[in-house]
Amino acid sequence: MGEKLSLKLDERTVHGKKVAKLRKEGLVPAVVYGPGIDPISVQVEDGVFTKLYRQAGTYTPVHLTIGAKKKIAMIKDVDRDPVKGSVRHVSFHAVKANEPVIAEVPIHLVGEGESEAEKAGLIVLQALDKIEVKALPMDLPEAVEISIVGLKEAGEKVTLGDAKLPEGVEFVEHDSGHGDETEEEKPHITDLMVASVWEPAALQAANEAAAGDAEDVSEVESENGEDTDQQSQAEETMPGGKLQDEPKQANVDANK
Repeated sequence: MGEKLSLKLDERTVHGKKVAKLRKEGLVPAVVYGPGIDPISVQVEDGVFTKLYRQAGTYTPVHLTIGAKKKIAMIKDVDRDPVKGSVRHVSFHAVKANEPVIAEVPIHLVGEGESEAEKAGLIVLQALDKIEVKALPMDLPEAVEISIVGLKEAGEKVTLGDAKLPEGVEFVEHDSGHGDETEEEKPHITDLMVASVWEPAALQAANEAAAGDAEDVSEVESENGEDTDQQSQAEETMPGGKLQDEPKQANVDANK
């Protein structure tokens, strides 16, 4: 964990279409919600939030002060204007200091440029750049670090198993089996490849082949009129879909 991040929020009485005036004044409407608490409508200066977000991302706990109330929260969602890119609304998810949380953190490769493979002109290609971990809020790491210094030849790789996790931090295991494997046969998350060594020519050939496949798929979808991803739209409302763990915004803030 890095330095403690704090943010002072003001309670907000303006809702609905009236929040447009807040944005013109350089304020961002937000909401703080979580288990066991009623959603709290708040506001924060745009510049102050933007600076904090650069530091915290969505994986670092933030100590919130709302009047006399103190909360520890994660930045759950940042809604941006699709044209201007400005922040329109922020959702903070309150957590308890003594209860583990799951967060997606970046993976950093340590020792880039120092391996024998790279010195020999080979390329180390990172295939996985973030991963879910579980820990107490204040134990969440800013990143998972994996050394690539020991890589020497084309075909060699590093996996999540090569990471040294801080005490109290673990990877989140998702059941990716088919249901008919034994426990020994099921793939383990630590076997996931993070980076591998490639010959430059082989990497170029693989990229060209992938580009060709993408063009073929695009042509097929165009011929069949498949210009929208219906599955991803459906996931938003499926049980257990992307929005299922967030509060219904209509009940929280009429403007979300």
